[in-house]
Amino acid sequence: MIAMFHIGDCVVYTDGTRGIVLGVTNDCCHILWEDYFVSWEKKELLTVDEELTKKQTIRVSSNVSHPLS
Repeated sequence: MIAMFHIGDCVVYTDGTRGIVLGVTNDCCHILWEDYFVSWEKKELLTVDEELTKKQTIRVSSNVSHPLS
């Protein structure tokens, strides 16, 4: 059974390379790799790194103001 993939998941390729899911289709994931290369990969070649995905956050400085505010 192939794991469920979601945008933002941290994944590991079969060779140990890590990346982040940018998009998902029925059988492939669009991945931004740690070397900034982007590619489509078959889901069966990827494993979700649950711990790294949980630690991933987007931080915004508190002194940033939104242009529409």
